Amino acid sequence: MKRRFVLAAVPLILLALTGAARKPVPRRAPPPPVPAAPLGDLVRVTMVTELGPIELELDHAHAPLTVENFVRYVDARRFDGMTFYRAMRLAWGEQPNGLVQAGLQGDPRKLFKPVAHEPTTQTGLSHKAGALSMARLAPGTATADFSIMLSDLTGLDADPKSDNPELQAGYAVFGRVVSGMDVARKIWDAPRSETKGEGVMKGQLLDPPVKVLTVRRAG
Repeated sequence: MKRRFVLAAVPLILLALTGAARKPVPRRAPPPPVPAAPLGDLVRVTMVTELGPIELELDHAHAPLTVENFVRYVDARRFDGMTFYRAMRLAWGEQPNGLVQAGLQGDPRKLFKPVAHEPTTQTGLSHKAGALSMARLAPGTATADFSIMLSDLTGLDADPKSDNPELQAGYAVFGRVVSGMDVARKIWDAPRSETKGEGVMKGQLLDPPVKVLTVRRAG
């Protein structure tokens, strides 16, 4: 009886030993991320909005830091789902006169570190119609919000002769719209709230905002 018990127990012991001696199968390491394509002097980006596509040309040769910051958001797909939320309409001059603004509006879940300021006196670029310009508070605080000029607004360029530090710094231009200004005009013409916003933003906020579906490098 004892012998039968011992013999019956042997397979269980062997099974336990086999399990103990079996080496765990190592998990395969995930494949390394595909490196982003290097940036040339000009970088094309397609921004698809709910009102149509806008083709951008980013000037990496003249505004390298600002373009690299913008492309970082593009490659991380953090611009997908953002909105155009502001349309500044200037009542004077030839129409359309003003700008439209888009971005992440300070969403801490999506923001990278601010980018160093690249003034137009350094880049040689200017706030002409179709220009792309970074939104900011103080110089060096720009992150993921930007504007498209609907008209020439060269007063936003850096002015080294000014006594005002803000005007001295100006805003950073980093590219231009090469196709889709008609879409930018539709955004500029979209309904605005008369009550939303504070300070200079009051009366300039789109209601509803215009959604951006995707933003991708174009080849």
